[in-house]
Amino acid sequence: MLTDFYTETQLHSADMELVARRLVELACAETGTTEGAVFLHDAKLKGLSVDFHMVGGVIVALPGTGTVLRPRRGRPNGIALTCFERGRPYACNDTSQDPNYARYFLEVAAVLAVPIPWQGRPMGVLTVSSSKRNVFGPSHVVALERLAQTSAKFLRRAQLARATRDDAGRPFVIKGLSPEWMEVERRIEQVSATDAPVLVQGESGTGKDLVARAIHFNSKRASRPFVTVNCAAIPETMLESVLFGHLKGAFTGASFHKLGELQKADGGTLFLDELGELPLLLQAKVLRALEQGEVTPLGSNEPPARVDVRILCATNRDLPAMVREGRFRDDLYYRVGLMTIELPPLRSYKENLTVLAQVFLHQAAERHGRPVGTVTKEAMALLQAYDFPGNVRELKNAIEHAVILSGNGDVRPDDLPRSMSATRVPAARLDPPVEKPDRRTLAQMREEWLAPLERQYLFELIERCGGRVSEAAREAGVNRVTFYRLMGKRGVRIRRGASASSSGGAGPSAAS
Repeated sequence: MLTDFYTETQLHSADMELVARRLVELACAETGTTEGAVFLHDAKLKGLSVDFHMVGGVIVALPGTGTVLRPRRGRPNGIALTCFERGRPYACNDTSQDPNYARYFLEVAAVLAVPIPWQGRPMGVLTVSSSKRNVFGPSHVVALERLAQTSAKFLRRAQLARATRDDAGRPFVIKGLSPEWMEVERRIEQVSATDAPVLVQGESGTGKDLVARAIHFNSKRASRPFVTVNCAAIPETMLESVLFGHLKGAFTGASFHKLGELQKADGGTLFLDELGELPLLLQAKVLRALEQGEVTPLGSNEPPARVDVRILCATNRDLPAMVREGRFRDDLYYRVGLMTIELPPLRSYKENLTVLAQVFLHQAAERHGRPVGTVTKEAMALLQAYDFPGNVRELKNAIEHAVILSGNGDVRPDDLPRSMSATRVPAARLDPPVEKPDRRTLAQMREEWLAPLERQYLFELIERCGGRVSEAAREAGVNRVTFYRLMGKRGVRIRRGASASSSGGAGPSAAS
């Protein structure tokens, strides 16, 4: 049996075709066959989609052309569909005697199918087949079950990458690029199966919208609407109407009945982006809608309508501070913050910048019909030196900007946005330093004394917590976002091996 480590190494990809190809190859290697397929459930078609099929050791891609639906009365279900509906392995060692066998692409003598489990129910089926009878035994069933179980999360992530690329044109970052991102993925998998509200926190550009889409995609509401409301993009006077709807004549300009976004999301998910911008007077009504599931349109005298909506929220604001200042209701905060997911800023995992830049380079080259090149060492040095206040979004836009300007696909320093290329100053043009009298302000002197002490404190705290930022932030009495900002300000970073290092100053820098 292949080890789980080897299997995960083979399957860890966000490309659906690559994941399915490796999965089928591994399944055939485990069972000594040359024919296999991956069937994934299609909620819209209410059937199994045959995206990939291997015959005689050759992978045959069949995107969108093969779908196994429930047959008409009197016809066999097919072994894959029967396995999916029963939710347990199905071993057929003689297809000529099996009432459920249905011929799809070629005639086979024996078929073994196992469900691919996800959140307590099948998300698809993995099958292998043979031209010989009586070839599958209990050991093959166990081996294929283990492989299906190990592969489930990778197939689901690849599905998510495809879905977000189709819906939003920008795939979700699937593979964890740091311990913090692995924690994000773990939380997504845990909360998706529930109906609990989730608050996604992080700086602008860290991917809050796509994390919300990932949660919805992996939930039991995936086939229902996903409705987004950006609280910062809608005027305060209109936001209540957008959320709850209004009747004709409810206010000046209300010339028709409007269905609110809460009602549009009934049975699905409502994503409130930039929650910190939600007006204080409207927060009480939103809280009631969350707790009671009741929606009253503006101008209505009828009893409230009932809705079943899961709420996901995102913000880059410090909501606890806003609660203390009376600018955000504490009861609403505790309700939407039942589960929180904090997204790390790009500067916390810049060691993976090369990988991200190359991914965005390929996407931009394909989108704009340019040749796919590479990011030169000089351009990468500029990117590494840049702080990226706009996080992953800013990196993606910078690479796209460079691809458009480049002629042959290679990204050079001059192709990058001016904000990044401006950090480069030729040494020959540096003016000699001019001595100035030492007239420091009180703030400058405080910073000079505080910086090394704060750097030393962060270094020792991270070391004591074994490199676990969440634990260190709790001990420091701040949230993770604030803790990351403080680490960036003081030049403290976490290296592999759960140790802290410092990019400047005395004390901790000696440990690096």
